[in-house]
Amino acid sequence: MLTVRDLATSLKLTPIDIIKKLMANGVMANITQTIDFDTAALIAEELGFQVKEEKPEVVEESVTILSSIPKKVDYTEEELRAMKPRPPVVTVMGHVDHGKTSLLDAIRHTNVVGGEFGGITQHIGAYQIEYNDKRITFLDTPGHEAFTAMRARGARATDIAVIVVAADDGVMPTTREAIEHARAAQVPIIVAMNKIDRPTANPERVKQQLAEIGLEVYGGKDEVTVVPISAKQKIGLDDLLENILLVAELADLKANPDKLSTGVIIESRLDKQQGPTATMLVREGTLNVGDFILIGEAYAKIRAMFDERGATIEHAGPSTPVVVTGLSDVPPAGESFEEVATEHEARTRAYQRVQARKAKQVKSSTVTLNDLYAKFKEGSIKELNLLVKADVAGSLEPIVSSLERLGDGNLHVKIVRQGIGNVTQADVMLAAASQGIIIAFNVALEGAAENLAEQEKVDVRKYNIIYKVIEDIDKALKGMLEPEYKDVLTGRAQVLKIFNVKKNVVAGSRVIKGTISRTETAKVLRGQKELFTGKLSSLKRFTDDVKEVAEGYECGISLEGFNDLQEGDVIEFYKKERVS
Repeated sequence: MLTVRDLATSLKLTPIDIIKKLMANGVMANITQTIDFDTAALIAEELGFQVKEEKPEVVEESVTILSSIPKKVDYTEEELRAMKPRPPVVTVMGHVDHGKTSLLDAIRHTNVVGGEFGGITQHIGAYQIEYNDKRITFLDTPGHEAFTAMRARGARATDIAVIVVAADDGVMPTTREAIEHARAAQVPIIVAMNKIDRPTANPERVKQQLAEIGLEVYGGKDEVTVVPISAKQKIGLDDLLENILLVAELADLKANPDKLSTGVIIESRLDKQQGPTATMLVREGTLNVGDFILIGEAYAKIRAMFDERGATIEHAGPSTPVVVTGLSDVPPAGESFEEVATEHEARTRAYQRVQARKAKQVKSSTVTLNDLYAKFKEGSIKELNLLVKADVAGSLEPIVSSLERLGDGNLHVKIVRQGIGNVTQADVMLAAASQGIIIAFNVALEGAAENLAEQEKVDVRKYNIIYKVIEDIDKALKGMLEPEYKDVLTGRAQVLKIFNVKKNVVAGSRVIKGTISRTETAKVLRGQKELFTGKLSSLKRFTDDVKEVAEGYECGISLEGFNDLQEGDVIEFYKKERVS
């Protein structure tokens, strides 16, 4: 037995040459995989060598076995003639305490964690290193939410996702979310199993947990490379970087450096001295000082460019991160940019985009159950992405299993996330990026999640009966779903004092938001708890019955069948509105 790396060394070839030959013979193996004599002899003879067998050397089996193999991009012959290899762009994600920052720190050979920046004078959200005479770009995002925010705007900024998992802690909910985001982006995944130097490390448990979510060595939904490392002790970093280069080699990443540049904004800010600045990742072409670029509703003439060390540079080719100045405004992270011929064109197109946004709301790319079948007929979708959140596992499992059986070969259901608990902001971001719909079974939306869902036009469906969930999704897939109505908040009143009038309780209240009406549905809230939903029996101003009361005015409110009101309670008023 010997490893792929040892065989390559013996034959004085690169490991990638050996791996390609192995793949051609139907053997999937990575750099640290051990192969037997017969396999090694076959590969060596195909490469023109004669092989003799010696006593087998005992080699400890590595945890890493397979590599995720990315899809190659198909180019025309004319495009290929202009293409040149480019560095891979790698995003590192994972649970907050599992060592993502320490890993990036170790790879850059600096001590960012300890505050000694080792020559890096500014944080620009992306770094480029050189390993084995090849460059790799790392995106240092604050988390998978930023990763998804870019993808939600249509920006493909990442070629490979490295998921950091602590060997002593295992797969956490945040880890699962990061994997879901990488899967949704359809990028290959490499798992960096960190902290293997700790006595409590349990690699087999981590592999089992990964297998439970479909990341298996054999027979799973995804085949994945698991690289044991210790960022603190700098163990296994070479294996990780070699696997990254291997996946990049298999993906055959290329770009045309001679065309007009395009790319994506990694992060941006308003600098007191330099004005609006942005970290850009060039995807195609070469960005030069003096170029004119269009970024959404902003534009720029590139005044200066800097790398992560603050050094001034004149040119930035494909997969190169760079900080630029000279922007007209601060663009949002994830916004795409493109180079244009003249400053006049950049200004004009930016102005037209601003006017178009003001004139009408841009049609959302999100999917709702009401328009699902119409979009299927248009050919814009072939599957319904669902995020399912439930109160207990006993409800979640039958809902998911029933939903996965719906549809047919033309239009079917895909569960992009399932979990227990309230709908969070991260759920809404994933739904927006995946053009998905959220099913909330006996759970609530967190405040920030509700605001984001409204902003991103994400369809959130609330249910408390399982068969109703299945029925609605089935009807949507068949184009038979009835119109949906939602509750729209029209006003909010706060109870100031309680009055007992005969057998009824009257709440002396002040309208603190909007307008309240006698014909609308009222909800009584005490803190975060909802106590009552129903109709008003009376609404008065002083002694007069009124139909509505505006914001800032006081009134008396009585509810039908509910007298348990207290000072400080909030009464919200809703009307039904059809969802278009």
